[in-house]
Amino acid sequence: MSRSVLVTGGSRGIGLAIARALAEAGDKVAVTYRSGEPPEGFLAVRCDITDAEQVEQAYKEVEEKQGPVEVLVANAGVTRDQLLLRMSEEDFTSVVDTNLTGTFRVVKRASRGMLRARKGRIVLISSVVGLLGSAGQANYAASKAGLVGFARSLARELGSRNITCNVVAPGFVDTDMTRVLTDEQRKAIVGQVPLGRYAQPDEIAAAVRFLASEQAAYITGAVIPVDGGLGMGH
Repeated sequence: MSRSVLVTGGSRGIGLAIARALAEAGDKVAVTYRSGEPPEGFLAVRCDITDAEQVEQAYKEVEEKQGPVEVLVANAGVTRDQLLLRMSEEDFTSVVDTNLTGTFRVVKRASRGMLRARKGRIVLISSVVGLLGSAGQANYAASKAGLVGFARSLARELGSRNITCNVVAPGFVDTDMTRVLTDEQRKAIVGQVPLGRYAQPDEIAAAVRFLASEQAAYITGAVIPVDGGLGMGH
């Protein structure tokens, strides 16, 4: 059965891989994007998730064109890395407002229709950094760690209505964001990963696709690491 799916930040990298995986599974997939050219083959909706009005308008467009959102993948996120003593208030608040508060906005809006339908799948994209920590990423780590508490609270709140809420925590993934690193930086990162390589975006997408499926109907409040073993023990 084809479901209405929304993937935030679905124009490239992990988000685009997730959108493709869910479309291949037969779902109708909409993606949000902030700038540039949207990907072909999806309902593309321009939306900055830090703006509540844009979020509302995006949902109205998706609902009009493919029905109420039955599967939400909250993937949109930003980084503004800086050591703590050099980190400005804006560096901190802008990252938290996008990664954590922005997720709150899109999940709250999706939950309306899910509660009425008495079913739904919510998957939040966190990061190994949210569990492990990373020097120079206190803002990003705090925002991604916050997603775990948020998801687990919603798992308890929404579970009686057959709505699951889970978290996928990727490790280092081979995307445009990580390709800007120097060879030396990449080598140092891979040296910490037991599997000895970066993840491919499709490997993150596969975990999301599973959590969004009927096979995962009894999984909620879980944090699924897809990190090559980097964050073991967290």
